[in-house]
Parts: sequence; structure tokens; C-alpha cells
Amino acid sequence: MGRLTQTKIRGFDRPGLYGDGDTLFLKVTVSRARKSIARYWIQRVTIRGRRCDIGLGPWPLVSLQDARDAAIDNRRAIRAGGDPLAERVRSRRVPTFREAAEAVITANRDRWRGGKTEANWTGQMTRYAFPIMGDLPVDRITQADVLACLKPIWSKKAETARKLRMRIRQVLQWAEAHGHVTRNVAGDAIGGALPAMPAKNKNRRALPYAETGAALAAVAEGGASEAVKLCFRFAVLTACRSGEARGATWAEIDLDRREWRIPADRMKAEAEHRIPLSDAAVAVLESARELADGSALVFPSPHRAGKPLSDMALTQLLRKTGLADRATVHGFRTSFRTWAAEQTNAPHAVMELSLAHQVGSAVERAYARSDLLEKRRGLMQQWANYLTRPPVADNVTELNRARQ
Repeated sequence: MGRLTQTKIRGFDRPGLYGDGDTLFLKVTVSRARKSIARYWIQRVTIRGRRCDIGLGPWPLVSLQDARDAAIDNRRAIRAGGDPLAERVRSRRVPTFREAAEAVITANRDRWRGGKTEANWTGQMTRYAFPIMGDLPVDRITQADVLACLKPIWSKKAETARKLRMRIRQVLQWAEAHGHVTRNVAGDAIGGALPAMPAKNKNRRALPYAETGAALAAVAEGGASEAVKLCFRFAVLTACRSGEARGATWAEIDLDRREWRIPADRMKAEAEHRIPLSDAAVAVLESARELADGSALVFPSPHRAGKPLSDMALTQLLRKTGLADRATVHGFRTSFRTWAAEQTNAPHAVMELSLAHQVGSAVERAYARSDLLEKRRGLMQQWANYLTRPPVADNVTELNRARQ
């Protein structure tokens, strides 16, 4: 590959190590959803017979030339019998695990939407990690400490343990990147000391689409507040995510164009999404005007003025209606997608874009920039017509049987 250049560095978009020669590497990491790319310098050296990675800082804050100069200084120190890594650790106060976790939370707070993710991070750390190693300097944490956090819940609370392991690893990865530790003791090696975790079932419960209209009718007759019932109906009619519906504001709604424009900061993919509004969706919005509490929210909480409905409000609605064992709120997106595939001639891209899914490769998306709004408008009207048609007696009977 040859020596690195600024142009080459900008073009690296796949995770890995890219060598510049003379022990210097650029490490590239990519988020799981490929939303962000981080590039930082490491120097891979051998100190007293032990291979070590020395972090030299992130690019472009640390330029290519600065990284090369620092690498030369470190090699000279090693040849003279010194240990630049140990000197760096001694020259700074090593943070505790608690302080490192707080730094990671602070660094990610602006990226996380809402406070739920931060609350989950803080809650898990406070309950499971901090009592064992919260006050330990990160360079004194061992694999045994990490296992002590995980083992008590590994089999009993598998999903919680999986997330806790990921978060501990991320905190120690931060410590490694800042030169506080030379390796991440929460890495893959600890997997050998933990029993295999059962495969995670990623499929959410979803009603057959033939029963979805009857479910909407059952919800409308339920005892929940009008805000919750209307929000649920709007979410199903628009095939959106629960949080998108609960956070909807009147500023996002254009009734003249019959369009709901959700800003990027409220979308999972962090890209603006337009949803065409069917006749039934518009009717929900007209009814929602009576819910106005002086805030900008379309479906404000009846219990907390000016606040959106809680993330459990729609789930509780399904429980009260007897549907929770067979469907989740998110599962109605699956019902829509299955209906669209089996009952319409809509192109694949139209169906996927209706769910705000990305379609095609990055190159294809760069050229095909239309969101196919008008084609999606027809599909969403078909969906609304299907849901609001007179219910089939067999579907109502089946739904009532499931509720008993």
C-alpha cells in the first residue's frame, strides 16, 4: 500500500489497521449502523519483549506528520531502554471505572435520542458494575472483575447481561484509546469463561395482517385515554415507529399537502422522513386537535402536561386490550410489510421506504435520491382502506377468542 497520505486517510471507510511503516498505524472503526467513522493513530511496538499499542490520538486532530514525529520519539526512547507507555500512564491520573463510564456517557449524550439510552446505561452501571469496580482505576481492572459483574446475571437476565458486557467493553475501549490501559480486559477473551448465550430471537410479535383492522376496532372501544388510542391508531395507519408517533408535533404536519415530515434528529437512521397521510390518518389528526394542551405535541400525555406519552403507554394499551401476547406496537409495521408484499403490486423500494428503511447500496442511494413519496401515498391509502373496511366476521371471532 505504501506510505499513508491525507487523501488515502480520508478514503478509508472500512474498519481495520492501515500501516504507514515504522510501527505507525491508522486504526479505523465504523459504528455498527455505519453512521460514523473514527480514525485514530496507534503505534505498535515491542517494549522489553512485550508487544504494546501506544495511542497517539485521533486524526485529524493529530496530523499525519505529528503522528510520525511522535512515533520516532517513542522508538528512540525504547532503543534507549525507556518505556514511553509506562511514562504516559505515570504522567496522568488514571480515572476510575466510574469516571470513565461518565466520560463515555457524556461523549455520547448528544448522539443518543432522548434520555432512555442514557438512563439504561446509568441504571445498569449503577446496579451491576459500579458496586464491583466503580472505584477501581481502569488500569487495575482485571478479567475477573468483569466476570464478577456478568456471571450473576448471565443466565438469569441474558439480554441485560449482553448489553452490560457491551457497555463495559465500550468504557474500557475508551480507556484504551486514551492510553490509560494497554488492552481491553472486557474483550472477546472473557467469552471462554461464560456459558453460551441462547440465540436472540429478533422477530417481534406481530398479528396477521388480516386481523389488524379488527385490532384497531378493539383498541378504539377500549378504556384507554383518547390520546393513547389516537396515537396508536396513527402509528398503525402510518406504519411508523412508536417513538415517532408519540413525539409528533403539529409543526411536522402539513395538512394541505397531507404530509408528515419527521426531522432527522427523531429518526433511527438520522435522516428526514416524509410520510404521506391517508384519509384515515388525517381523520385521526382532526380528532387529535381536541387534545391540545398548549404544547406543540399532537398526542400529549393526559397525565403530564406538555409531555409526550411514555414509551410504555402503547404497550399498556395492548395489554389492556388482550393483544400484548400476540403483538407488539412495532410488530404492526411487520403486519403492514407482509400485507404490502402479499396483497399489492408495490415495488420493493416503495414498501421499504414506507418503513423508512434504506434501500440499495450507498452508491445506489447516492444516485437514486427520490423518496418515492407519491408512489408511497397510493400504498398508504390502500393500507388505510384495508384497515378501515368492514371487519370480516371470522377475524373478529378469532381476535375475541385470543383475548379470552
